Amino acid sequence: MNTSIEQIDYCCYLYSMKEGFTIVDTISIPSEYAAVSKVETLVDKVCNDLGIQEDYYGNVLIAVTEAVNNAIQHGNLFKTELLVSVSVGDKSEEFCFTVKDQGNGFDFDHLPDPTAPENIEKENGRGIYLMKSLADEVEFEDNGKTVSIYFSK
Repeated sequence: MNTSIEQIDYCCYLYSMKEGFTIVDTISIPSEYAAVSKVETLVDKVCNDLGIQEDYYGNVLIAVTEAVNNAIQHGNLFKTELLVSVSVGDKSEEFCFTVKDQGNGFDFDHLPDPTAPENIEKENGRGIYLMKSLADEVEFEDNGKTVSIYFSK
């Protein structure tokens, strides 16, 4: 049996998301900020197709694009030959975006607190905090190379 990269990625998404989700869309982009517009288009389409309220749309867009930006910059180190894959899962009362990079991962259990006094004026280090504040749940897997971001409908 021949297994394509797309099939392998699809299987990875199924194992990354909680049980019961149906994959409704998947895209892969090169590791460059210019490609993030494709992810924004995907978020627009998904939120429209799933009937997500407009006032909730901003939370989804910011959390997902932050995860993609992190994958491009910190995961794949801007190496355009490495891809960032985004998959969308749907379930009756919630939906999920899973973002996967091809980097080395990171220690997501020991991140500095961006609200601590010594970190307040730093330019970086707020992305995951922001994602967790905007989504219902954020889960990291595969040594931090995969993040699943869950939202209620």
